[in-house]
Amino acid sequence: MSTAAAPVRTLDAHMVGELRQAAEKLLAEFGTSATSPQLLVRVREVASGFSRPLRDECRPVDTADGLFVIRGLDVDDEEVCPTPSSWATAGDSGAVYDIALLLLATVMGNPIAWEGQQDGRFVHNIVPSPGHEAEQTGASSSVLLSPHTEDAFHPGRAHLLMLGCVRNPDNIATTAASIRKTRLTDTDTEVLKKPVVPILPDDAYEAAQGYTDEAAPAVPALYAAEDGMTLRFDPAYTPLDDADETYRSAYGRLSDELARVSVAVSLSPGEILVVDNDMVVHGRVPFQARYDGTDRWLKRASVRVPGRRTRPAAESTEHGYGQAALEAHAS
Repeated sequence: MSTAAAPVRTLDAHMVGELRQAAEKLLAEFGTSATSPQLLVRVREVASGFSRPLRDECRPVDTADGLFVIRGLDVDDEEVCPTPSSWATAGDSGAVYDIALLLLATVMGNPIAWEGQQDGRFVHNIVPSPGHEAEQTGASSSVLLSPHTEDAFHPGRAHLLMLGCVRNPDNIATTAASIRKTRLTDTDTEVLKKPVVPILPDDAYEAAQGYTDEAAPAVPALYAAEDGMTLRFDPAYTPLDDADETYRSAYGRLSDELARVSVAVSLSPGEILVVDNDMVVHGRVPFQARYDGTDRWLKRASVRVPGRRTRPAAESTEHGYGQAALEAHAS
């Protein structure tokens, strides 16, 4: 794994002031960062008036890395509360940062949330939680969070994933690997473009059982989009034992290649990692949670980009395991 620097887009003082003033004004107007239809409408109205330089820093991912870091915002560690022990107890902690993320997400596309995850909030709190240390979810800590496509099980998954850092005193890294940096044989690529096995919902979703009367849909791991290869990948929730040896071997070589090109990105407070969810898998290195209010704390926002053609048309027939994506559409 490389520690090579990720591409950085730095917001200057004017852009930071513009974004922070807008977030503070919206928080004062609504009194909460818990998203409502009214707040989402106002966020889009405000975001549409941002300056061209600020909007330009939110342009699409434009390198084979498939990611970039937005730098320039800051988070005062003394002003935010101690790291909560669970997303369920976070409430409005870091509310100004929540709204700033939502504003940036709205410039990039349409923010999405999930009815079955974190009470349908559009900005999630990612913190280590007691009892979840060994799970393959954002609440884990003691295990490697395997590289994966965010919400890979669902056809309505985000095109872009935003991870904003509130606190990270131990410099715990997010890992990321772009399919466009890998080297696969044509044979392996053709094998992995076939829908052979499904990707199942992860443990972060409540009652993801809306498919009990239907078979889990097999999905391809790779797809040749117009501008390059994309992937849909979550080995921790893929029943590879149901595939034949040829497929398992190709999948294993894909995993090895993603590991070879993986980079480690350690965020500082205020920094935001933006990941192209069609090009890049992300994960997290293991760490020892203290549960003393000082642990790593990220904010997560997900974005769909209207009109993007990076996925097979067949995805439109998938049932999504009963999970409904809530999308903040443009009016």
